[in-house]
Amino acid sequence: MNKNLSASTAYLDYSSRDDVLSGGVKLIPIETPKGNFRVWTKRIGNHPTMKVLLLHGGPAATHEYFEACDSYLPAAGIEYYYYDQLGSYYSDQPDEPDLWELPRFVEEVEQVRRALRLDNTNFYLLGHSWGGILAMEYALKYQAHLRGLIISNMMASIPAYNEYAEKVLMPEMDQAALAEIKRMEAAGENENPRYMELLIPHHYERHILRMPAAEWPDPVNRAFKHINLKIYVPLQGPSELGASGKLLNWNRTADLAKIAVPTLSVGARHDTMDPEHMKWMAGAVQRGRYLFCPNGSHMALYDDQETYFRGVIQFIQDVDTDRF
Repeated sequence: MNKNLSASTAYLDYSSRDDVLSGGVKLIPIETPKGNFRVWTKRIGNHPTMKVLLLHGGPAATHEYFEACDSYLPAAGIEYYYYDQLGSYYSDQPDEPDLWELPRFVEEVEQVRRALRLDNTNFYLLGHSWGGILAMEYALKYQAHLRGLIISNMMASIPAYNEYAEKVLMPEMDQAALAEIKRMEAAGENENPRYMELLIPHHYERHILRMPAAEWPDPVNRAFKHINLKIYVPLQGPSELGASGKLLNWNRTADLAKIAVPTLSVGARHDTMDPEHMKWMAGAVQRGRYLFCPNGSHMALYDDQETYFRGVIQFIQDVDTDRF
């Protein structure tokens, strides 16, 4: 998930509020090496054996773009949980740079799972983009607690993602625009309005969400607006055409064979992520299935919505009824 023009870094103080609020919202205490904080979750629906925890992208975007689920999952009887990871807009946002490490996020997800009383009879983890990285890492450590895993629009290797961007995506771009984008990145001018003026038509509308940016759905705009750049930039890096931050060398391709739970890998033809790599991932895990969105991009849950949700729902129902 990529950043937008602005972001909020407001700290939400819940010290005088109950953990369980109205409308299915629950603030879950999280223990970290830098103290205790709370993260925001919201339950939609009720089902004994199909419960999905949604891991948003970014890093440090929000659950908001997952609101597309509201048009599909309730009708299928699936219970699901919105969740803003620590540092994201609806959760506490401590100014603690040491907390923004992948292993700590994994432990956070495990604490959320326990608080929500999810287990291997009902727990499906769906991670999109950065959330897909987090979902893979969680499964490699805690798959005993999972019923099913969904890796959406995320490759298993950042070096492979960067290679795909260099060899496939960038050559397809308008080369004059690409040269100007790279010049601005090299000069550290990513906050220059011209940077986004170039990225939106030449990258975002082609590979992030394939519709005019002026028509992007409100949940997507809110999620992008609320990205916490104090987390996003150190992990992802400043460039929007690849990753260059702490995740630069992240690679789990050799470890996917350790994942034994039923797994769905979701790819899209126009994604920033290589759809052939994500097809390979489905064969690399022990019990995998691949969902291809022919009209989709990185946000295939919006620009190939029917295909996306039909496949996700079918996977969950098949695992639930032991037909996977």
